[in-house]
Amino acid sequence: MRIAYYPGCSLETSAAEYGLSVAKTAQILGIELQELPDWSCCGATSAHSTSRLLSIALPARNLALAEQEGLDLLAPCAACYNRFRATERRLRRDAGLLRQVAEAIGMEYTATSRTVSVLELLAGSVGLEAIASKVRRPLEGLRPACYYGCYLVRPGEYTGFDDPEYPQSMERIMQALGAEPVAWSHQTECCGASLATTRPEVGLKMAGEILTSAEERGADSIVTACPLCHMNLDMRRGQVQKLLGVNITLPVYYITQLVAVACGETPESVGIDRHFVEAAGRIAMLPAGDGSTAG
Repeated sequence: MRIAYYPGCSLETSAAEYGLSVAKTAQILGIELQELPDWSCCGATSAHSTSRLLSIALPARNLALAEQEGLDLLAPCAACYNRFRATERRLRRDAGLLRQVAEAIGMEYTATSRTVSVLELLAGSVGLEAIASKVRRPLEGLRPACYYGCYLVRPGEYTGFDDPEYPQSMERIMQALGAEPVAWSHQTECCGASLATTRPEVGLKMAGEILTSAEERGADSIVTACPLCHMNLDMRRGQVQKLLGVNITLPVYYITQLVAVACGETPESVGIDRHFVEAAGRIAMLPAGDGSTAG
């Protein structure tokens, strides 16, 4: 399987561990990632507050590059994925705007390629049976709270892959790896996003509610597929605990880190040892497995 790959700004910087684990997971599952040549920022959370045309042209430029390759596009960052899907939908419905955008980016774009998230790639394109067949170290005993955040499944008319209120694709992937995901109430609650820096008394409280909810439901970890969510739940943990007067030690993993580890990679090879909240110890407590492929 070959797919165009858009790392975006975060997977090479603040979410480098996610980038490492996406590459490892793709290698394990036989996916050829073809990084977009000369990719550029998608505009993420700021462009649409500056210029309507800019907010559409920035993601459209990258989509046009994928279209030139004749490939669908993998965008692991949830914010990038959401911007791409919103742009695709908008331009497929507005021929006049499509022509305007094509002129702005200086290249032809027909909005025929399709962006997929990591969850769509794993649970949909690859499939749960194929993932389970690669497992060498089942995550038996791990009880993660699967956290989607805002951008992966909402709005449903943009994403359309999973239930926007009660998604289950991440839980199914975790079960294929041998884990036992918990049922909880904060799967799609906002982590606070950039409010953690602009309005910390609001944003940090929102992140704290997610952590508290996961702990109360008996989770021993949180798994996500969003760099910003990971940052707020992991890097800002000390700020959250100071604000709320709590002590929550749950590690936070990227879903691709857990896929790679279950399929035989070491925690260090996918950056688990780089997290702010100690995360390698929980993996070390899992049964070592017999080194054979499950399935």
